[in-house]
Amino acid sequence: MPQLIWNHTCTVGVRAMDDQHSILMDTINELRLALNRGYGRERIAEKFDEMIEFMRMHFASEERLLEQIQFEGLAEHRVAHHKLLADMIHTAHQVQYGEGMMANRFFGAVRDSFLAHIEEFDKPYGPSLNRSGVQ
Repeated sequence: MPQLIWNHTCTVGVRAMDDQHSILMDTINELRLALNRGYGRERIAEKFDEMIEFMRMHFASEERLLEQIQFEGLAEHRVAHHKLLADMIHTAHQVQYGEGMMANRFFGAVRDSFLAHIEEFDKPYGPSLNRSGVQ
């Protein structure tokens, strides 16, 4: 399973959000390592909890910024956050409780969902925030 690597395609142009996306990538990569190394359920559960908690914090932070500028796509963005978080929690439960999902498949789903969310939902808000003075 290749790790997530930060590059210019992940940049939304807002430093705080780019920094949080980078930290989230690191958290996902730590989970990947735990899965690859066959850590026990307790340790893997801790990594899942870290990832999910950081996602919650990041989504709240992002939504607050979008509220401040009255971003037109905020409602849709919130729905996407809710769905992504629900998908991550569901997938985490599948892996944690041995419901047949393989680690490679899990990581692929997390990676693809995370990158697709940045591309589809996060990149469009960058210019709006920049015009409002948020860099």
